[in-house]
Amino acid sequence: MTSTIETRLKDLGITIPESAAPAAAYLPFIQSGNLLFTSGQLPLSEGKLVSSGLVGRDLTIEQAQDAAKHCAINVLAQAKAALGGDLSRIVRIVKITVFVASVVDFTDQHVVANGGSQLFIDVLGDAGKHARSAVGMAGLPLNAPVEIEAIIEVA
Repeated sequence: MTSTIETRLKDLGITIPESAAPAAAYLPFIQSGNLLFTSGQLPLSEGKLVSSGLVGRDLTIEQAQDAAKHCAINVLAQAKAALGGDLSRIVRIVKITVFVASVVDFTDQHVVANGGSQLFIDVLGDAGKHARSAVGMAGLPLNAPVEIEAIIEVA
């Protein structure tokens, strides 16, 4: 499965970055039994936000979906670090929670979340299909438009 994941990543033009260090008093991931819990991941690329602000004011849905995709890539970076570099140990993405910083009358958080959900499916196939919550927020750290946390079953 590692070669399949690596092939899919290459075909998608995605390089999994080094996992981001925590910015405060928390751990980037915790494993309990066969479940791996990631802390919320922001849409960072090369250490910088790919976009910022509120969806519905500063960003379009498409821009926010791209931000969610970057969050999902960073979830995979944390998983890779937790699993000794071996993403093939992912059995399934069990659940993700997608936080969307949006204007008060924005109601398409679920559409924004699809950017991250689709990335997991594109990279992991059926193992990337998951349960999900998508919620609107008044704001997120660093003025990020999206943040994603995940629960991942691992072998």
